[in-house]
Amino acid sequence: MAFSATFSATFSIVAAAELPDYQKNSAWFSSGEAQLATKLADQRSERTAKNVILFVGDGMGVTTLTAARILEGQLRGENGEENLLSFEEFPYTALIKTYNTNQQTPDSAGTMTAMMTGVKTRAGMINVDSDGLRSDCAGVAGNELRTFLELMEDQGRSTGIVSTARITHATPAATYARSPERNWESNDGLSTEAVENGCRDIAAQLVSLDVGDGIDAILGGGRRHFITADNGGKRTDERDLTAEWQERYSDQNAVYVQNGTELASTDLATTDKLLGLFTSSHMSYDADRIANAKDEPSIAQMTTSAIDLLAKNDNGYFLMVESGRIDHGHHAGNAYNALHDTIAFSDAIRAAAEKVNLEETLILVTADHSHVMTIAGYATRGNPILGKVETNDGAGAPVGEPALADDDQPYTVLSYANGLGFADLGDETDADVRYGMPVDTGRVNLTDVNTQAPGFHQEAMVPFSGGESHAGEDISLHAIGAGAEMVQGTLEQNAVFHLMIGATGLPVSAE
Repeated sequence: MAFSATFSATFSIVAAAELPDYQKNSAWFSSGEAQLATKLADQRSERTAKNVILFVGDGMGVTTLTAARILEGQLRGENGEENLLSFEEFPYTALIKTYNTNQQTPDSAGTMTAMMTGVKTRAGMINVDSDGLRSDCAGVAGNELRTFLELMEDQGRSTGIVSTARITHATPAATYARSPERNWESNDGLSTEAVENGCRDIAAQLVSLDVGDGIDAILGGGRRHFITADNGGKRTDERDLTAEWQERYSDQNAVYVQNGTELASTDLATTDKLLGLFTSSHMSYDADRIANAKDEPSIAQMTTSAIDLLAKNDNGYFLMVESGRIDHGHHAGNAYNALHDTIAFSDAIRAAAEKVNLEETLILVTADHSHVMTIAGYATRGNPILGKVETNDGAGAPVGEPALADDDQPYTVLSYANGLGFADLGDETDADVRYGMPVDTGRVNLTDVNTQAPGFHQEAMVPFSGGESHAGEDISLHAIGAGAEMVQGTLEQNAVFHLMIGATGLPVSAE
C-alpha cells in the first residue's frame, strides 16, 4: 500500500490581499501551504493493529537522518537537502528521551529493554530491572522483565527478528532474552558466577524460547555463537544450536539458511519456521556487500521475507527489524558506511510499508540512541555531504571555493566529537579496519584527500581508542498505520512499549 503523501496545492489560509503576489507565488510558499493542507486533511481514525513492525536504526540519531537524506538525494543527482527518507514522510512523529537508569548517555541493551518491556534499566543489561546489577547472575531472580514479543506469542501471533548485526547482539537479544550482561552471547562468555547460578547464554535462550511456539522468523548474523569451535564457532559446550533448533521443529517445515541465495530460493508459502544466520559475526556493511558481491541478503530482502512468512498467521504478527551496522560505522568514525546503511534501512522500510495493509498494521521507526557526529561549518547548499566544506555567497567568498579554518586547512562537513579520528583507507569499504590502527585525532591537512571515498574516516576531537561514543540527545520516532496517531510529543523511551500495547489492545496483567 502506497504511503507517500499527496500534497494538494489548493488550500490557503492567507487572504489574497495580505501578501504580495511574488511571495505567494514562491515555490517555498506553495510547498509549505500544501504540507499544511495535508495535515489538516488527515483523518485520525482509531484503528486496532493486528500487526506491529518495529524498525530500529541502531545509532540513527537526528544528525544521521539529516546527513543520510542529503546523501540519498545527492546519489540521485540532486542537491539533497530537499530530500526525505521513506519514513520521514510518515504522518506522525515524536521525540524520544534515551537515557538509561544509570547513564545520561545510554547503551543499546538498556534502551531496547525500555522499548520492549516498558521499563528503563541499566546500561548493559537485557530485560532485567535496574534493581539487579550488571553481570550479576544471582541478582536476576525477581527482576526478570517480559517483552512485547513474548506477549504477542502468548496471544497466538507470529513473531520475527531481523538484524544486520549478530542476532544475539544487544538490540535483537532484547526482544527475547534476559541477561544481566549483554556480552553473554554464547556460553564461552559466561562468568564463573553466571555458570554457578544457572544463567544461560543469549543464543541458547533464543533457540529454546518456551513462550508460544517460539520465534517464527530469525534472520541476521552471528552464526559463531550457535556452533562449536571445531566448526568455526565460539561455543565450548559441544552444542550445535542450529541442529537443536531444527530438531525442535522437526515436525514442521523448518528451514535453516546460511546465505542470500538460499534465502531467495526458500518457498516461504510452505515454510513454518525460518532461521537464517548469514555470517559468523555481524553482516557486511551494505556498501561492502554490494561492492564485493557478497552472498548476503540485503536488509530489505530479509524484511520482506520475514513479512511473507509471518503474514500467513491470521491472528497477526510482531516483527522487529534492526539496522545494526549504522552504529558500527559511527563507532569506527566512518560516516560513509553509517549513512549508506541508513539509506538501505530506509529502502527496507519503504518495501515493508508498500507490502502491508496499513489499515491493520502499525509501523514504528526509531533509534535506540544517537552518536556524536555533527554537521558543521557553513557549507553551500548542495555541498557533498561527505565532502569538504565549500563556501557560498553568505561566507564573503566566491561560491564553491574550499572553506579554510583558521589553520588555513580545509575541513569536512561531517566530523566526530570523539573517537579514533582520521584515516584514509581509500576505496576500502569495511569501516572496521580502522580499529586496527592507532588513534589519530586532531587536525589533518585534507587538501589532497578524497573524503568521499568509502575508506575515509572523519576527523575527531577527543581521542577514544575504543572508538567513537554514543550521544545522549533525543532521537526521533516515526509512525504510520493503525494506532500511529498516538505518536506525538516528547516521550520517554519506555513509552514505545506502551504505544505498541495500546495499538494492539493486548491484555496486560500483573502476571
